[in-house]
Amino acid sequence: MSGVGGPVEGRAWGEMAAEAPELAAAVEARLRAAKHHVLATLRADGSPRVSGTEVQLVDSELYLGCMGGSRKALDLRRDGRLALHANPGDGSMDGGDAKLSGVAVELTDPAELAAYLGDLEQAPPPGELHAFRVRLTEVVLTTIHPDGDRLVIASWHPGRGREVRDRA
Repeated sequence: MSGVGGPVEGRAWGEMAAEAPELAAAVEARLRAAKHHVLATLRADGSPRVSGTEVQLVDSELYLGCMGGSRKALDLRRDGRLALHANPGDGSMDGGDAKLSGVAVELTDPAELAAYLGDLEQAPPPGELHAFRVRLTEVVLTTIHPDGDRLVIASWHPGRGREVRDRA
């Protein structure tokens, strides 16, 4: 994988979960708590584009599905770098605020795409679609400390594992 400025090393969801299981469980709960999330991609001119999206966690992989020819799919085909913000819910910060960064890799092998479609909980809409496997480069969960007086920021980066910062 490569992006502007050189290669990008990302990890599968399962690899991140093995290195930071508590963080992975909390972020997975945020991803499953709501159907729709916010995806940031890069337009051809380098400016950001923000779109709604759904994600699927299947086995040890995190996937994005896009309608055929959608702007976000075309953005990801051109430059796979992305940021994903899990729907923060009702504003209470219950469960935390999850943000992920990574690189999308399109599923182009027909057998792999068929397996992905077979694993979906509900059938995709009719017509062409694009599916992408996400290779993670950063996972962050921001929560409110139990005392309610500060933020706790848990993060993961490839090869560095989990880090926790307690910020007043």
